[in-house]
Parts: sequence; structure tokens; C-alpha cells
Amino acid sequence: MHIVWFSWKDNNHPLAGGAEVVSSEIRKRLLKDGHTVTLITARYNGSTETDTVDGVNIIRRGGRFSVYWSARSVYKSLDETADLVVDEMNTIPFFAATYTKNVPKILLTYQLARSVWFYQMIFPFSILGYLLEPIYLRFLSNKYNLILTESESTKKDLQKYGFKDSTIKVFPIGIEIQPKQSLKNMNFSNEILFLGALRPMKRPLDAIKAFEIARDTNNKLRLIIAGSTDGKYAKKVIKLAESSRHSEAINIKGRVSKSEKIILLGRADVILVTSIKEGWGLIATEANSQGTPAIAYDTDGLRDSVVHNQTGLLVKSGDFQAMGQAINKVYSNEKNFQRLSINSLKSSKQYTFDNSYNQFLDHIKKHII
Repeated sequence: MHIVWFSWKDNNHPLAGGAEVVSSEIRKRLLKDGHTVTLITARYNGSTETDTVDGVNIIRRGGRFSVYWSARSVYKSLDETADLVVDEMNTIPFFAATYTKNVPKILLTYQLARSVWFYQMIFPFSILGYLLEPIYLRFLSNKYNLILTESESTKKDLQKYGFKDSTIKVFPIGIEIQPKQSLKNMNFSNEILFLGALRPMKRPLDAIKAFEIARDTNNKLRLIIAGSTDGKYAKKVIKLAESSRHSEAINIKGRVSKSEKIILLGRADVILVTSIKEGWGLIATEANSQGTPAIAYDTDGLRDSVVHNQTGLLVKSGDFQAMGQAINKVYSNEKNFQRLSINSLKSSKQYTFDNSYNQFLDHIKKHII
């Protein structure tokens, strides 16, 4: 089977994230099973127009937004006819269903944007995106044979815009990090972690404010912030950390390597996840793999990846005071903390790329092939 896959980012793109990791791992396994894959995606600085990575034929055209227009002509120019098309919608779809005639089509989406428009785009583009998203979603709702997503939260979002329950299937994510075999030392390190790019939708300012509230009660606590510090918003985060009443206990590390990331995840007592919305709270599951429970906002994606009072704690979205109190709750009961750690590690072991791929492929076999 020859699969043509549309995605605006490949896994080597500077802005690639968890969604690109999952998609890349699925494509690798498709190749291993004897299929061929062509990926149509965008250019970025230092990239080439054509490439082969892990056996996937990559064609890059256009930029962040022009790729959607360029993709159509690239598809039409392909030598080999597609047996299956995957339209990966990361905020904006490729509308591949409108020009890939007589070919089975999948819409793959990890999350809908919705409120994220107001956090990541400037006015008036934020308003425009927010208003247009429901329109193009309803237009696409009956154009694909199968819709695949990673969480029940996103499935419910899709149903609001006309997608039928029978066509939407959920498959699990996989994680890159190898879960610990066991937990040997579960004593408090007094280290709290925020890990992610310092972007508005991640709301790192809330994590700092929650930490301040917790440290007012427990002056042993320290906050580690790791993630890209590029952009104007990151400067606001750094400024708040430097002016905090607990500035001496806040360490902003910036971008870290994968090995450093694993060390930080394993050393922290808890990770704070304050996103406005996620497809799946991947960082929470990664933290769980090292025995670290998450304290997260009760938002789409995070309520899927964090099982309240089992693999972490959920608090009302935007309520950093409640998050600060939740931090104190964890530190007030060491036995309960250890229970959360054990549950976190156990839960994380189900999230493998093989399991993700097998269920992804199973849905395709049942509903398309």
C-alpha cells in the first residue's frame, strides 16, 4: 500500500513537538510492514526540497501557511498513485479530501485549536481563526472515511462540529522515554518541574504563581523551568521569575537535551502542567514514566492523560491558587505521594509506540481496507 501523508511539520522541523513524534513512529512501522510512505510537508531553514528519512520519502514545499496551497500541486505531480491519504490537521487541515479523488482518506487530528487561537495568534488573526475553524470543520465533517485522534476530549470536540461518532476512532499515544523498571527512592527532593516551551498557551506564568503560593508554606521547595525561551512571551516569564518573592528558588534552564529532560523528570517530585488545551498531555505521561505525578489544569487533553488522584491531581483551569494548594497537599502526605508515584509509573507502561501503531492500523483495517 502506498500512503501519502500530509503534515505541515516533519519530525526534524524546529517547531516539531509530540504530535510529530507520534506520527513519525507510526510511519516507521508502516514501512516496516512493507508499505511505502510519501510525506508532503513544509520547508524550514536548512531543509531540502526532497529527502528520505527512515525510509519515508519527504517532499517539502512552501512555508508555515503556503504549504497548504503547495501540497495540492505536489500531490498531483506524484508518479505513484496513492492507495491511502492521511491528512494530518495541526490547527489547519490540508483539505486533501477535495482533490484526492477515489482514494480512501483519513483525517488525523491530535487536537482542535479553539481557544488556543487567542493565546498563540495576534489580533485580528486570532478572531479570524476562531471564527473560521467551526466553518471548515463542518465542511470537512463528511469528507473523510475515517477520523483518528488521540483522546476522548478531541473526539467530543469533533462531534460538536458535525463529525459522526461512528467515524471517529481514538488510538493511544506512545512515548519516547523508557519507563523506569521500578522506583527505589521515593523520598521528597523538594523539586517541582515545569517543562515545555515558554509559550502563551502553556501558561508558565501560572506555574510560577502556583509555586509561589506553595513556597509561602514550604520554603524548601524549588522550581525548575525547562523549555525554549525564544520569543517575547518568554521574556515575560523570565521577568516574573526574576521579580518573584521566591526568585532565589526558581531556576530557568532554557531548552534541554533529551537526556537532561529524563534526569529532570526523574528527579522532580511533581510536574506542573498548565496548558489551556492539549490533544493529550504528553509531558504528563512522560513524567509518569519516571514515577513523577502531574498536577495539571482540568482541560482538554490533560483530563485524558492525568487520572485524578491516581496519576496526579487535577484542579480548575486557570486557578493557580488551587494548584498551589494541590502542591502543598502532595507534600503534606508522603505515603499518598508514594502511591501517586507508583500508580504513575504503572500507568505509563501501556503507552508504547507499538501499541499506538497496532491500534492505529487496526482502525484502518476495520474501517477502510
